[in-house]
Amino acid sequence: MLKSKKSELLLPVGNMNMCLAAIHNGADAIYVGMPHFNARGRTTDFDVAQLKEMIETCHLYGVRVNLAFNVVIFQDEIPAVISLLKEVLPLGPDALIVQDVGLAKLVREMAPNQVIHGSTQMTVTNHEAMSLLDDLKIKRFVLGREVSLPEMRAIKEKTDRELEVFVHGALCVAYSGQCFTSESIGGRSANRGQCAQSCRLEYEMIVDGQKRDLGDLKYLVSPKDLCGIAEIPELLDIGIESFKVEGRLKTPEYVASAAKNYSEAINRVEDKKQFTKKDIENAKTEMSLTYSRGFFSGWLHGVDHQELVDGTFGAHRGLEIGKVLKVEAKVIVVEINYPNLKNGDGVLIAGAVRGKKTEIGGMLYAVKKLTGTTYELTFGKDVDLKKIQLGMIVYFNHDAVVEKKLTQSYTDKNSKKRMPLQIKVEANIGEQLKVTVTDGEHEVLVLSEGEIEAAKDRPLTKGDLAEELGALGATCFILDELQMKSSAPFFIHQKSLKKIRRDFTEALMQKRIEAPEVIFNDVAAPVVVSTVKSVGAKLNVMLREISQVKDFIEFSDSLGSTLGVVYLDYEFGKGYAESVTMLKEKGIKVGIATTRILKPNEYYNFKIIERANPDVILCRNLGAVYYFQDKAFELRGDFSLNVTNSMTADYFLNKKLATLCASYDLNSNQLFDLVSHSEMGRIEVTAHQYMPSFHMEHCVFAAFMSEGSSFRDCGKPCEEHRLELKDQFGNHHQIRADQECRNTMFNAVPQSAAKLIPTLLERGVMEFRFESLYERGAELAKKVMGYKNLLENKSQGLTQEIIETIGVLEKYGVSDGTHRDREYKDRKKSQ
Repeated sequence: MLKSKKSELLLPVGNMNMCLAAIHNGADAIYVGMPHFNARGRTTDFDVAQLKEMIETCHLYGVRVNLAFNVVIFQDEIPAVISLLKEVLPLGPDALIVQDVGLAKLVREMAPNQVIHGSTQMTVTNHEAMSLLDDLKIKRFVLGREVSLPEMRAIKEKTDRELEVFVHGALCVAYSGQCFTSESIGGRSANRGQCAQSCRLEYEMIVDGQKRDLGDLKYLVSPKDLCGIAEIPELLDIGIESFKVEGRLKTPEYVASAAKNYSEAINRVEDKKQFTKKDIENAKTEMSLTYSRGFFSGWLHGVDHQELVDGTFGAHRGLEIGKVLKVEAKVIVVEINYPNLKNGDGVLIAGAVRGKKTEIGGMLYAVKKLTGTTYELTFGKDVDLKKIQLGMIVYFNHDAVVEKKLTQSYTDKNSKKRMPLQIKVEANIGEQLKVTVTDGEHEVLVLSEGEIEAAKDRPLTKGDLAEELGALGATCFILDELQMKSSAPFFIHQKSLKKIRRDFTEALMQKRIEAPEVIFNDVAAPVVVSTVKSVGAKLNVMLREISQVKDFIEFSDSLGSTLGVVYLDYEFGKGYAESVTMLKEKGIKVGIATTRILKPNEYYNFKIIERANPDVILCRNLGAVYYFQDKAFELRGDFSLNVTNSMTADYFLNKKLATLCASYDLNSNQLFDLVSHSEMGRIEVTAHQYMPSFHMEHCVFAAFMSEGSSFRDCGKPCEEHRLELKDQFGNHHQIRADQECRNTMFNAVPQSAAKLIPTLLERGVMEFRFESLYERGAELAKKVMGYKNLLENKSQGLTQEIIETIGVLEKYGVSDGTHRDREYKDRKKSQ
């Protein structure tokens, strides 16, 4: 029988060939996007009929199917979501992978028995987040890629929920669910599968206003790809239930290679067989040929700022094997550490020529060993050797033999997975032949049409039955064992045995693909609940330095009753207590924002907040909501909770949050819809901000301004210098560190929702926010007072006047930005 692994290997699927590659190379489960609603906007969307075929194919081979419903849901989409669930859930998906908390609540109400997994876009990095969502009965959580092995162990010890962990594939530099770069630059929401891959672009580093020369280091926020195959033993020891491979946009061969190598690794460790360094290196070599930006263990061993980002490239390169020693007229001489290079293989030679990135690739016409690790390589005429310089790096990125084997693994019938059967045959003369067949999960009984006869000449043997009943080559089955019990030598026609074989294979196949019955509860889409014009709307102000607090106090009296809460969000957490005291002495209601991320044992920031004793705590992660739920503070939820619909709003508001800041994924109409369907006065809208684009564990300060791997040895350049990343359009994006050394990149162009304020006031919005970044003195006062006057509606045409005034103050002007009225473009392909 096939051995069932204790831990699940989960592979990505973007088309049917990828599905077959996963099935026939050892996957225990696959994940595929929910039609029209998943976080890979460039994948092929399946219709319901195609999805049914995929689910049935997987279930036939004992492979589970998880549907990635991992996007935020907009208010006007809720009826369509309900209809889609009624179509898709009866197909029998083994789990829905969900990002949107409101969607999870909807599914739980609609189909109580449907298994739900919390997506990595939920940004779950602590057990408190799981405890907060306990009432949703989420069976499994996909941890953020940034969670280290010790942190996983700490989480596992405090929860009975299953944990799923990424072990292979592309690493996003930003926390999943917390990246707004695509949104801030072009209105393409990563939370809607429309990632613009801004982290893979070139940037220049500006330190204290001056360009820092980094040589050929341009890809400053493009991490290497994750390869955690060496960490499989420890992950199994921790008790991780599911090992996940990223890559729904990759090839079937990528899936085949990852499935084969990780399946073998898991099996070896679970069987207590040797899993050597050579095995690991062989696996990495093969997998790097299908796709690799260079492999690294990511954050599994904690931060290593010198290794995570190479900086010289952002796309597939393959396996680094050596460097160029000499360039001649028709050949190049290289020193390489890969002895198996052969004619027909593909290589890439890369480096910087006069400061410009240069890549030359092609097939090898001849490989000649000179001495030791020195080889002579000959290319075709299409490769211009004049572009190659000494010292350039050689990458091995294509092996036709390996690719052919990987393709055959899911196309050649002799290589395909087979499900083992146990057959019991009972023969009594004068009765029907009884054949009982089981696949280990299902059992069927098939009777012959006629009675069996006593053998006159040659009786049927056990071998004869095994040969005929085990002729399963055209099916997904293979005979594992046959037992025969007979009262006397007997005979039955071969034709009858063929029919028995056909009957039991068809019956078993039907049982394997049969979807369980889904019982639906009636649910209705939310209705409009808030249409009353607000009176006395408040302006909340976010300040990021104690010097800004001192400047703000100088003009705070001018804000009068329009001033709501002053939020503090300091880079290093210093000065909170002093700032709270100063503001309270002025009679100003004050709040402090938590960090965006909470990991195990990261409670230092929370303790500082508690000791400062603010009136309000602005909760930026699920764990913070849980931690502060029963403490004596007013709690508010920030934009990072990704509230895009009233279902999500209602859920969080029932978790003792007084208000919720609307998600930055919403355009104007979507924002209006959220406000109109949510409890009046409890949705806060950010009216002005520098959008926090990337929020990342990767520290640009440490990586490129020090030789340190972490805060322990980086020298803390973040405390001494102001850092910006300059993009291809010339915009300078501010980088700031937080108390846990995580970096946020703030978009260079501030965004204003000033034009929406009159309509939002009409719809009952009571809370508006102004977020500062570096503004001081008169500039800070002018901006804040402008929005105060707009809320009080003291003059006609004030909206445009404010935008123009602020635009003059800003280096790049000001954009309509957040919540601007634009449509999401469907970048998907049809199947």
